Amino acid sequence: MTVDARAAARRPIHWAVGGALVVATALVPSAESAAAEQTSEVALRYACPFPSGPEEVDVVVSAVLPTSARTGEEIRPDQVAVEVSLPPTALARFADLDAATLSAVARLTVRNTVGDRYADASWQDLTAPPTALPAPADGDGDGDGDGDGAGDGELTLIATGDVPTVSFGSPGRATLAPAALALSLSSLTEAGEPTTPPGLDVACEPVPGQDPELAAITVRGGTDPTAPAPRPGESDPAPDPTPTRPAEGLPPTAREKIDALTEERLGALEDDPGSCPIEIPPEWVMTTAETYAAGYANAAKLDGAAALGPAFMKVVLNKRYINDSCASTVDVSSEVNFDYEGRRQLPPTKATFLSYGFMPTTATMTLEQVGPPAAIHTHTVTNTPTYPEETTVTAQLVMRLSDVEVNGVPLDVGPDCRTERPFEQVLRGYGQSYPPAGYLVAYGGTLTGYAHIPPFEGCGATEDLDPIFTSAISSPGKKADNYTKMTQAPLCVATNPEGPDCPPRKPEPER
Repeated sequence: MTVDARAAARRPIHWAVGGALVVATALVPSAESAAAEQTSEVALRYACPFPSGPEEVDVVVSAVLPTSARTGEEIRPDQVAVEVSLPPTALARFADLDAATLSAVARLTVRNTVGDRYADASWQDLTAPPTALPAPADGDGDGDGDGDGAGDGELTLIATGDVPTVSFGSPGRATLAPAALALSLSSLTEAGEPTTPPGLDVACEPVPGQDPELAAITVRGGTDPTAPAPRPGESDPAPDPTPTRPAEGLPPTAREKIDALTEERLGALEDDPGSCPIEIPPEWVMTTAETYAAGYANAAKLDGAAALGPAFMKVVLNKRYINDSCASTVDVSSEVNFDYEGRRQLPPTKATFLSYGFMPTTATMTLEQVGPPAAIHTHTVTNTPTYPEETTVTAQLVMRLSDVEVNGVPLDVGPDCRTERPFEQVLRGYGQSYPPAGYLVAYGGTLTGYAHIPPFEGCGATEDLDPIFTSAISSPGKKADNYTKMTQAPLCVATNPEGPDCPPRKPEPER
């Protein structure tokens, strides 16, 4: 049978969105902005728990944003910077490590609000380059070593980078306001080697009583660029209805862009059939979202299950999007970080088990996320009308134990009882896009999988308890061990704060 290469190349593009891209109507611009720009800046004080004790630090957030936009129009913050001034007391730890420079990765939560609806966007991976640490205090209070009191020993780190877009589906006064700030600080010696330990993670919150507004944007209803903008505080007389989940596909303007990209590849099909895969540039579809997941994890050796969550998740959608029209498949890669009080972990959970089948044991279990963000990969088949898909979520975790009691008697396991190495937790979900059913990244659903728990180390304040926990908990590598079932709620997408799933809600876990 002869296949029209052009038809085969284009047909899946229109519809190959998968569960992760069902939200794309809120992610891709329907028109380009011609609004005037404003350079916005807000100075805030944040409370941060440093090893030296709680500190208040000065933070300045700045960005270039339009003064107005139309409903559904993409808004891309430009020239984003987060300037953090660290006081001398917060830097003392690094002086003790013989550090010469300090760098940072900042993750700022920004609340996008219009009317009474909001969604939190995550401005991730804002990077501050290595900066020389100030000299130790010299007796005049400035720490610059010259005795003139001209400095104060502070260190200012300026983190910059690209951030996700946002759009608003209802007219009115929309605002962007910084919220929680997480800092990953890394220190190097004079020789350029990492110090020991090499870094510090700090979760900061704005000091209460401040006005956090970074910028206000007037959102006009409709698509007429000549329509007058409402005065501040007013909305159009006929506001748009609350948007619902899109039924299908990408909006026409996005399809036009994708078709244009496809045209550039069509000529290559005749000479090289392997050129069918088409990767869509991430700036067209990438955005952030938030949700919760909750569930249970079996501990096979302990004959019981531990509750997990509700775990708050920060998602970056569509970091890579590949349409392979030859294979009739679409592969979408996204990523997720757990977040609990500014730390990459699930909430601690307390559980009681029967150790060795007869000894009641109670412990607090904490699952910490380590390494890169958890990978979300969705594989969709596009040559059937339902568009079946499989989603795999892979995370690297470390298990910590604390507050252990055996038969009601406290057992001092010390502050660092944990698995000796990270373990891989793989969860899978299955669904279809048309009509939406089963697990879809955008709509949520049930994910299941298994994990093998490594041996424990660091357990015991006065005696070595590692063998006991290894024997009681660690799995021998059998697939049937440590079954996990998680239920994810629908995504609250940052580009659509008025959406039906914003703010994100906590799901009911299933056993």
